[in-house]
Amino acid sequence: MKKLFFVFAFLFVATFANAQGVIKFKNESHDFGKVEEGVQATHTFEFTNTGTAPVVISNAQASCGCTTPDWTKEPIMPGKTGKVTASFNSQGRPGNFSKTVTVVSNSETPQIVLSIKGEVNPKAAEKAAEAAAPVAPATAVIKTAPAVAAPAPVAVPAPVKATTKKKSGK
Repeated sequence: MKKLFFVFAFLFVATFANAQGVIKFKNESHDFGKVEEGVQATHTFEFTNTGTAPVVISNAQASCGCTTPDWTKEPIMPGKTGKVTASFNSQGRPGNFSKTVTVVSNSETPQIVLSIKGEVNPKAAEKAAEAAAPVAPATAVIKTAPAVAAPAPVAVPAPVKATTKKKSGK
């Protein structure tokens, strides 16, 4: 009887020793497209634990300080869902961006990399300043009118005095 008990105990322990959680994300990347500068672009990545043991996310690390991750802190039981949220601060970062969040857990795949990307449009004030600023050509050619000589001075004859002859008194 003791041998039978040990066999069942061994099988029970062996079954749960191989049990492991498996994180299955609906998608592992997100494209925000175009966002205006100053907007906090946020996307939530949802996942399901498709394994046979609870999954615990111990950390989610962003690739830079402009991206902030948040995640489900409680254990995710088999068949249940959890979330990892990535928020990108677009303030002062016009142009294209591509960031990652590395999720660390006790799942079958201990590290999963999620990615976000998009393009930040500059603020409207900057666009207006760019539009108002004149665009100088690469090489400027300045044309001047040909020099015109001043007219020569005209000689004006001196006034002539009219002379009258005196009549002699003869």
